[in-house]
Amino acid sequence: MNQTKSLVVGVRFQKVGKIYHFDARKFSDLRTGDFAVVETSRGKQLGEVVQILDEPSLPPHGSWKPIKRKATPRDLLLRQIWQRKAVEAMINCRAKAAELKIEGVKIVSAEFTFDGKRLSFLFSTETEERVDLKSLKKAIQRTYQRSRVEMRQIGPRDVAKIIGGMGACGMESRCCSIFLTEFSPISIKMAKEQGISLTPSEITGMCGRLRCCLIYEFQHYVEARKLLPKRNKRVITPQGEGKVVDTYPLKDSILVDIEGVGREEFDRLDIQPWDELEELRRKSAEPCEKHENGECDCGQGVS
Repeated sequence: MNQTKSLVVGVRFQKVGKIYHFDARKFSDLRTGDFAVVETSRGKQLGEVVQILDEPSLPPHGSWKPIKRKATPRDLLLRQIWQRKAVEAMINCRAKAAELKIEGVKIVSAEFTFDGKRLSFLFSTETEERVDLKSLKKAIQRTYQRSRVEMRQIGPRDVAKIIGGMGACGMESRCCSIFLTEFSPISIKMAKEQGISLTPSEITGMCGRLRCCLIYEFQHYVEARKLLPKRNKRVITPQGEGKVVDTYPLKDSILVDIEGVGREEFDRLDIQPWDELEELRRKSAEPCEKHENGECDCGQGVS
């Protein structure tokens, strides 16, 4: 008896959120853009199908959770209701935090699971240190007794992703709110490698952290620089010998300071490293054992 062909779909629960995979063998008619109800570690959720994998590789734990059912119009309406209730819950939580005089904490958003059994409040702090919100949690739990209340602290980048708004570069929407599903580690080295000014306003995003876009072209610069001589290296150019004073990785060219000529830009293919040329000169000056009997291919030939 033939086994049912594997069919795994990628489901997203937020507009620009992480993709989670589920077994959809019982729902082969699912297409991208459809909505489905699934069971997650946080409870029952409704998400959008954004991927269909016909031949997926097994996950580390060995299997995927199955799709519960394809969403109905009633499910979609119910989700809208929970979303409206989540906004109301966020407003109530902010008001209660102010009433309890809890300072340095910002309630960013609230989320109900699809079955309403869990209510999560996402908050941030000015110092990113752990804070005690037991009193706030208890007060909110009394208001929403049918749901399990959770308080989850998030970082500045997640806050920027949720709130949205204009990017530091002038884009109408921030990258994190448009297409970034996960945040990659960013370092100052990425800015240095690309020759970007280290002025804070030039490399810092609206979240107050290094801009996510610093990683976009970083690897291209790293690969391009491997083919170019480093600064202060001696090179041979069509206009003479000189010292490299700057490199332009994406143009595949270098700026060379030539004595008596000045600074000139050359393509990588038009220059030769000085040390390589010296090595060729040294080899050509060395005596060859086979040179005398004419068996040598060193280029000196037999005189």
